[in-house]
Amino acid sequence: MVALVDRLYLKKLGASVNIGGRQVFKKRQVGFGTLLIVTAVVSLSAFVLGTRSSNLSFLFSDSQNKQLSSQLDLSSVQDVFDMMRSKYDGKLDASKLVDGAKKGMVAAAGDPYTTFFTDAEAKQFLSDLDGKFSGIGAELDQRNNHIVVVSTLDDSPARKAGLLPSDVILKVDDQDASGWSVEKVVSLVRGEKDTTVKLAIARGQDLKEFSIVRDVLTNPSVKAEITDDNIGYMRISRFANDTSGLAVKAADDFKAKKVRGVVLDLRGDGGGYISAAKDVASLWLRKKVIVEQRRGSKVTDTMYAGDNPQLEGIPTVVLVDSSSASASEIVAGALHDNKAATLVGQKTFGKGSVQDVATVPSGGDLKVTIAKWFTPNGKNISKEGIQPDVDVKLSDDDIKNHHDAQKDKALEILRNH
Repeated sequence: MVALVDRLYLKKLGASVNIGGRQVFKKRQVGFGTLLIVTAVVSLSAFVLGTRSSNLSFLFSDSQNKQLSSQLDLSSVQDVFDMMRSKYDGKLDASKLVDGAKKGMVAAAGDPYTTFFTDAEAKQFLSDLDGKFSGIGAELDQRNNHIVVVSTLDDSPARKAGLLPSDVILKVDDQDASGWSVEKVVSLVRGEKDTTVKLAIARGQDLKEFSIVRDVLTNPSVKAEITDDNIGYMRISRFANDTSGLAVKAADDFKAKKVRGVVLDLRGDGGGYISAAKDVASLWLRKKVIVEQRRGSKVTDTMYAGDNPQLEGIPTVVLVDSSSASASEIVAGALHDNKAATLVGQKTFGKGSVQDVATVPSGGDLKVTIAKWFTPNGKNISKEGIQPDVDVKLSDDDIKNHHDAQKDKALEILRNH
């Protein structure tokens, strides 16, 4: 999962509705949508604290019980709690133990995108697409057991201080960050305006230290401009609540000014709402397939573009990189497979799984993988990513000198179209 140090990336989740089946959760969509029927985690706290029966069998039908009761027997969890209570030399926080049990059960599924959030973590998770937050403005990801900088926001304290993509976070305020989750780093790096956070980072073979003063940042998800030679440039940093409206506004402006081409920049965009991805792809596509969702080999949902593509037929280049993930890859794949755009940059992140987020009645949120998504040509890009048509890598000198060779290539393609 990619997360912003001050706002989370994937984030945020549409209107709440009841889930089918037992309706024990309220469903919110993180960019991908089918109904989620999950019941197992709802009362784990009761079991850990010993106030209910020792297994989850009462949550399931008789036929389900026969298959699952032995697997979901939590008496051993109660045994661990009882032993901790009798032997531990220290004060135990019951709520933290419960949250730890929930996190451990979910993590045991072995899927990096299936996660349990505490209420505090869920609040952070849900707030990050709003685009207003207090922090330093750096986006992080966990890669190869390290927390790395994915990108920094325009005009942010992180950008001004000199943090760069691929910087590895070693310490936060002199605390060793080895083995930390993205969420833990985020919780320590974000903070009140005018306070300072110290970061020790590794950049290649070099070790560097930064003292960065936090600020309140407002960051709309879409920024657009028209170049001197009448090419529209649309940058989408995340697929958020404001994305659809801002993207449509930019497209209307491009169309009114009869731009000769459009650059859609999805670099560093870790994803967001599927509804926003659909609306963006629909600016170019008319009733075409955007993405298919499958569970196993079965297609469970197919998303189609709308019927009012303002930018249909206008030459378009989509910029992508290794941090373009999830909803970004859906848009890039849809435009590419429907021959509406040329992809330029580097191979995308490769997140081809579908998550739903549900509120657990006993506290916290469950983000759970429910399916896989496939591009219109039938490709699931998990772990492989989407290869651009034109591969352009930013060199160290490019980054150091703020030279955008990828954007330059996109403009060159459109000027020569």
